[in-house]
Amino acid sequence: MNGQSGQQGQDHMNMKDMDMGGHKMDMGDQQESGHDGKHHDHMNMDQGSMNMSGHSMDHMHMDHDMHGMDMSGMSGMGGMHMMGMDHGDMKKRLWWSIGLLIPLLFVTPFMGVDLPFTLHFPGSSFVTAILATAMYVVGTKPFFSGAKGELQQKKPAMMSLISMGLLVTYWMSMYAFVVNTFFGMDAMDYFFEFASLVVIMLLGHVIEMQATMAAGNATSELSKLTPETAHVKHGDSFMDMPASSLKPDMEVQVQAGESFPADGVVLSGSSQVDESLMTGESKPVKKEKDANVIGGTINDDGTLLVKVSAVGADSFLGHLKDTLSQTENSSSKVESLANKVAGWLFWVGLTAAVLALVVWTIIGGFSQAFNMAVTTLIIACPHALGLAIPLVIQRTKAIAAKDGILIKKHGAVLQAKHLDYALMDKTGTLTTGQFEVQKIEADKLDEKTALSVMAALENQSSHPLAKAIVKKANEADAPKQTADDVQTIKGAGVKGTVNGKEYAIVNGRYLDENNIDYQKMDADGSISYLVQGKEVQAAISLGDSIKDSAADFVKQLHDRHITPVIVTGDGDQTAAKVAKALNIDEYKANVSPQDKIDIVKQYQQNGKVMMIGDGINDAPALAQADLSVAIGAGTDVAQASADAVLISKSLYKIIDLISLAHNANEKEIQNLWWGAGYNILAIPTAAGVFAGLGLMINPMIGAIVMSLSTLIVAGNAMLLRK
Repeated sequence: MNGQSGQQGQDHMNMKDMDMGGHKMDMGDQQESGHDGKHHDHMNMDQGSMNMSGHSMDHMHMDHDMHGMDMSGMSGMGGMHMMGMDHGDMKKRLWWSIGLLIPLLFVTPFMGVDLPFTLHFPGSSFVTAILATAMYVVGTKPFFSGAKGELQQKKPAMMSLISMGLLVTYWMSMYAFVVNTFFGMDAMDYFFEFASLVVIMLLGHVIEMQATMAAGNATSELSKLTPETAHVKHGDSFMDMPASSLKPDMEVQVQAGESFPADGVVLSGSSQVDESLMTGESKPVKKEKDANVIGGTINDDGTLLVKVSAVGADSFLGHLKDTLSQTENSSSKVESLANKVAGWLFWVGLTAAVLALVVWTIIGGFSQAFNMAVTTLIIACPHALGLAIPLVIQRTKAIAAKDGILIKKHGAVLQAKHLDYALMDKTGTLTTGQFEVQKIEADKLDEKTALSVMAALENQSSHPLAKAIVKKANEADAPKQTADDVQTIKGAGVKGTVNGKEYAIVNGRYLDENNIDYQKMDADGSISYLVQGKEVQAAISLGDSIKDSAADFVKQLHDRHITPVIVTGDGDQTAAKVAKALNIDEYKANVSPQDKIDIVKQYQQNGKVMMIGDGINDAPALAQADLSVAIGAGTDVAQASADAVLISKSLYKIIDLISLAHNANEKEIQNLWWGAGYNILAIPTAAGVFAGLGLMINPMIGAIVMSLSTLIVAGNAMLLRK
């Protein structure tokens, strides 16, 4: 498959109706217009690939702030998104509950049996009831809120199962307290089981929430791309005013290094604009009169006067926000296996208890039947099941973090074991995203001298290609020289005087037009020639280099029968070269953010899709994919949209993530069997199904087995390896 399937041309950045509200992106407007000391129009930019993000690791959301967290990613402890609880609140409830549990352990029996440290003193039963009631107030609200949401959706699951256990153990214990204290009866209470269930369930939630990195809000990150203030024209001067107050037809000035406050049309000025993160176009785009600009993109060098054409919801970013929001809301959320198991246990436990009440009322009377029904409901309490998934998540997250990957949405990461396609952005993902000198050929000069002269001519330029030449000269310890009378050669390059000799850096077209003999450099990338008079002194190739780990990464994908596909906003020729170099058969070029979503959906019709990217233009596709990985050096928007963030520089770590996901999935299934297996056997036994065989469950034995099941689940999770 070739790259022709991608939508050609990037002047249709469609977010809703395939034309982004009629705003052309002017991607094709890259005619040669001279150097002016800052523009490298003399470079052949077909191969160059530049990620101008400028985002450092400092901008990453690594503070684990759990507020505002996307709770839909909680895979094991379902229903958390219904609670309205943040991580801080949940931790407070856990610590308060632990504080109440400690004294409670010393004043309440274990399933009716006094432990060696159990204390009895006048009023001890009142102390037990008060402590348990305080825990009921402090610790149960999250579960009851979650159960309410599940029942409203007619899908009882983990929260409903936990709530059923809490209600039965607490109120039956309070009943036992009243009749024992005031009526002299000898009813067994379940305060110990109630308290331990509260603490274990809260602990499970906190572990899972803590193991799940703050997902962030991609749409709010988009809002940070535009500046807070804009230089608005008033008469003959400019006044700063909030960018949020801009209206169409206002005129604003955008200086070098600033981002555009809104979409608009250039009225005057000339500059290179970095649109790479928005559109995927790796090359800086020349902007002159009548060219369209996008809000949030970065003006590299010159000053532009821009007439605002669209703001808010009508702008490029506005449409992108809307698309991203729709994608995140509509993307399928995998129902966790733990929730499914909990849902089954809820109905099994409830049905068994009701049947036990009815059948044993007929056989042995209501009192015996009621006790058996209560025992059945208590046996259904998911102590081990509540920790089965959170402990595996915590372990998975810890292993991945050591390996250079931050897992944000564990449920999506588990999809890695089913992957069929790996869709990848090019610039900044498969390539370094930075222009570098790839090759130098010096015929008349030695290499250091050639670099020295070229660096002198380019030293005052802020263009990324010029910076690459200067950087290479510094790394090679080339002699530092100064250029005088530096001038632009329109449409070709730059010239100036170095040590009394006139030199020029020009493209091949200039050499052809001026009948200068030269041997075309055999290299990829953007090629320029150093000329003195009518003689070529040296040639240099610059381009975006493929990452060292990319080839091995792609090979491993092939070995795992995962089809790699390049999806890029860059041109067809550039995409084809990278695809060929990495042995990738399928690529899509010239694609917009909406195109990327559509491509992900197309591949999803045939299997599970992983999306890897780093730019703002990748965010909607990241949100749409079954599994998404953002490159750590990319944008906050991409990171907020992704399921995992690759901090390591090695793409191969994504293969490690896939392997880890396989192992973690196996551990989760094992833990669910350990956690639910006890209930599967104990519930019918407690309900008296095997009474004819003389098998009746002893409540104390049941509690011991339940505790052992919890310990086994915890130990099994710790055995997880990469």
